[in-house]
Amino acid sequence: MSKVVIDFYHDVLCVWCFLTSARLRRISQDFPQIEVNHHAFALAPDSNSISQMFGGAANGKKEILGHWSAAAAHPDGEKINVGLMREREFPYPYSMPGLLACKAAQFQGGMAAHWNMFDRVQKAHAVEANNITDPEVLMSCAVDIGLDPARWELDFKSPAARQAVEADLAKAHKFGVNAVPTLIFNQQWVLPGAVPETALRQVIENLLADRDYLAATLKYSF
Repeated sequence: MSKVVIDFYHDVLCVWCFLTSARLRRISQDFPQIEVNHHAFALAPDSNSISQMFGGAANGKKEILGHWSAAAAHPDGEKINVGLMREREFPYPYSMPGLLACKAAQFQGGMAAHWNMFDRVQKAHAVEANNITDPEVLMSCAVDIGLDPARWELDFKSPAARQAVEADLAKAHKFGVNAVPTLIFNQQWVLPGAVPETALRQVIENLLADRDYLAATLKYSF
């Protein structure tokens, strides 16, 4: 196989996606045969989602920061700032503004810009503990990665951005994606969870070598 296409489903809120993105960045540098496509997934679609899922905003934040602590203990999670987010007084963010921000970046600079914006928004969220539902925070992220801020703002507020997010959510449903991070290889093999980098590399090597036991590897190794 000469090329591996990876569809990366992620949410800006997801600290396990933070780990997976860093691993894919390194792997893609070593394997030029990889193409990574980015897709939005909304763990908490609207401002009421956290309260509804956890029986209150405070309970939700406490539960979520438990996941932050777990992710921070893994490789690539060292910069996750649990303590700083715990101190923040704003409500724990919801997904949609950050997802729209990434789509607006994609409209301007393709998948590379989507990935850059995703990583920058995640840094704002998980490392800097900023409120990524604040349009000014998101605008700052867009500027930081070199986007035209005026165009980005127009795209961010456009119906097209929301339609693009909704299209990704429909694709996720089609492939049975119900959590993130999830990677789909060549639109055939679905790999959920924050998979260790060594295992990801093995999967890609198997695909490139057309090894018959790839499906078994995906099913049983992680």
